[in-house]
Amino acid sequence: MPAAVTIDPRVHARRWWTLAVLCLSLLLIVAGNSSLNVALPPIQDALGSTQSQLQWMVDAYSLVFAGLLLPAGAIADRFGRKWALQGGLVVFLLASLAASVATASWQLILWRAVTGLGAAFIMPGTLSVLNNVFVEVREKQRAIAVWAGCAGLGGALGPVLSGLLLRHFAWGSVFLINVIICVVAIAAGLALVPDSSDPHEAKLDPVGAGLAVAGLTGLLYGIIEGPENGWSSPVTMVSIAAGLLVLGAFGAWERRAAHPMLDMGLFRVREFNVGSLTITLQYVAAYGFFFVGIQYFQIAHGYSPLTAALLSLPIGAFSMVGAPLSARLVERYGPRAVVGVGLLLSSTGLAMFGGVTPTTSAVLFVGAAALIGMGLGQTTAPSTTLIMTSVPRAKSGVGSAVNDLSRELGGALGIAVLGSILSTAYQHQVGPKLARIPGVPDGASSSVFASLEAARHLPAATAEQVTHLATSSFADAFGIAMLAGAAVLLLNSILVWVRQVRPGSASGVHLEDVGPVDAPHPDGRDGARSAEPAGAESRAPDRGDRHRG
Repeated sequence: MPAAVTIDPRVHARRWWTLAVLCLSLLLIVAGNSSLNVALPPIQDALGSTQSQLQWMVDAYSLVFAGLLLPAGAIADRFGRKWALQGGLVVFLLASLAASVATASWQLILWRAVTGLGAAFIMPGTLSVLNNVFVEVREKQRAIAVWAGCAGLGGALGPVLSGLLLRHFAWGSVFLINVIICVVAIAAGLALVPDSSDPHEAKLDPVGAGLAVAGLTGLLYGIIEGPENGWSSPVTMVSIAAGLLVLGAFGAWERRAAHPMLDMGLFRVREFNVGSLTITLQYVAAYGFFFVGIQYFQIAHGYSPLTAALLSLPIGAFSMVGAPLSARLVERYGPRAVVGVGLLLSSTGLAMFGGVTPTTSAVLFVGAAALIGMGLGQTTAPSTTLIMTSVPRAKSGVGSAVNDLSRELGGALGIAVLGSILSTAYQHQVGPKLARIPGVPDGASSSVFASLEAARHLPAATAEQVTHLATSSFADAFGIAMLAGAAVLLLNSILVWVRQVRPGSASGVHLEDVGPVDAPHPDGRDGARSAEPAGAESRAPDRGDRHRG
């Protein structure tokens, strides 16, 4: 019989305190992204940013974050997960400080990208340390559920905190609060987070990392700039095509590389495949909603930043309810039913926004946000568990990075795609109407901000007409974007039901799905790129993973 996993008794005794520190770090990087959505209108007023620049302020973070997650996970596995986490917090702190004093849109975009670099080392560190500190399967599942719930909570708490700050301070305060949280997380992490690494197995793949970042940049550039450049313009078409070609080259390189940062064979494992795709599409809708929804609350209804943030708070609150509940539901009904129903809940919540107007009752907003949050929590935790239990324990950093890559890639695509759908729908609806109003300058229909800015310089009666057209058209465009997000989740739910996860396989991987290249050694040790069977992390010796308390 193989020996049981051993862990330092001191590390085991403080594992829940360690989880608290990891969740604080996770809250920081999730809230650090969602909190900016509330500040976008004040930033636009202060810096004169265009709609596409506002999208880049949010997506620059997600782009660098997603592109560097996998190499960051490998670096953490090789040199130490604790110190990768701490180093990421330091970078996040310094970039947030610089962003708070930016005086131009390009500066803010730049520092947001650097913040994404720090986040790329923080997020995989949180989940890989969790995976090594919690060795008992059921306890690990509960810890992951808490972790996933905190991710959802951070997405909703960030806007609320920003709304409170913007009542009394300038927009730069939404970045300064990150500095304070980073200091607390760094100090607590030094005392409570153990270090672990896998120096023998973790390999770096700079070519793969470069191809991933270049491909995502080209794809997102084409999508974000599409409404402004025109969807049929050569720039848009070439950017999207080039991005897809480079991402295809990334996949080909990873399949042939001696030490790939992403083992493409893992995507032949059904649990890994379904889990990563579900998280990606879930966050296409969730991040897209946070980006366009909070703007809708402020622009179409005239709500303050704090009120707009409070209307989205049920997403985080109900995510915290759905995530812990999902562990018990999976035990009773299985992951397919839990994830499939969770996606339907979120899809229904998004669809409720499909017919909103500038006079829609706030009661509908709260109910719809509650459904989105419950579905998000119910879906994310089981999907994360499927991913993390489909990889060997020694590959915790890369496994967690794939999970986080799915989240951030979905978020970046959601902001780009749903933001561009909103922009295109707005231009299509408001353009012909503004063209018939005398005195409205050219370009006023390019964005709602341009329309409202033009209204400020028109006679009172004309200004009121333009403002009404802008807000009502923006509400209609927002509804179209939300229906698109609902359709994505509905298709995802159908896929989950059709591509059934095998009964009893919620915490394991099937080696026959991986292929003969990953067969284990006869003596039970993992191959260079092997996948452990279900529950192996709780019964196999920890051969390659060094754990230091």
